[in-house]
Order: sequence, then structure tokens, then C-alpha cells
Amino acid sequence: MKQESYELFKNSSIENIVKKIDEELITRNESPIWTTRISPFTHAILSILVPLRDANMLFNPEGKFVDELTPELFFLWSDFVSLKTLAFTIQKSNVAGELLRTSLDVSTCQRYKEIDLKELGDYLGANNVNLENESLDFPIASYNLHQGVSNVIKSLL
Repeated sequence: MKQESYELFKNSSIENIVKKIDEELITRNESPIWTTRISPFTHAILSILVPLRDANMLFNPEGKFVDELTPELFFLWSDFVSLKTLAFTIQKSNVAGELLRTSLDVSTCQRYKEIDLKELGDYLGANNVNLENESLDFPIASYNLHQGVSNVIKSLL
């Protein structure tokens, strides 16, 4: 699925990407603990990255413009700390009506359209991430479980 995953991330819908990952999970016969966690995580992160991709506003965790959604960019954002930062960046951008915390040019940032944070918020909340105060840390057990999810996805792609 390696080369296929680049085209998948570059062009496909959230549902198609998640479906392909789910199919790959089935063929690999992964443990049920991962199969029940991977789809919600993948859907949650893509609920942010795909709208950014479609608006040509993708950026990496350092705030630099990225021209394509790739498995590598997905993995950069899948880090729990980066994912939390992404949620707060989008939340602040939704309030401001423009994309914040990036080095994208001003005219691009001003074209920003609000992105629904419900799925990502639900995922982070279910993993004990405080969604009110960005400076509060999350439990190490949540981080470790999330890292397991990320590692399984990385092996699939």
C-alpha cells in the first residue's frame, strides 16, 4: 500500500482514506484494540487535514506551508503534542476568521474558512486532553496508547 497511500492522501476523500486503512487492518489481522482506535483517530485528524488540503492551506507542525497531504505529513501531525497544537490552532483560527500560527502568506491565511473541530475534539477529549487550556498536559498513559495507534497506522502505510 506504500505508493498507493501517496495518491490516496493526495486526492481522496476522508471516507476513502479511512476505508482503505480499515481494509488494510483486516488483511493484517491486527489486534482488536487497534482496530477500534485507528478508524476514529484517522477520521479525526483527516477532518482537519483534508479541508486544509482542499483549501491549499496545509502546513506542518512548524507552521510552514506544505503543498501536498502525504503520509509523512499525516504522521507529523499524528504525534499527540502536535495533534493537540493543531486542534488549538484551528480553534483560534476559527475564532479569528483567518489561519493563525503559520508562516503562510497573509492573503492565503485570510481565505481561511472555518473547519469543524467536533471529531478531533471528541478524539482528544476521549484521550483526556484538556480542550480549554492549551498549556495543561495530558496523562502519559493517553500519550502511550496514542503512540501505539500511530505506530500501527505507520506500519499499514
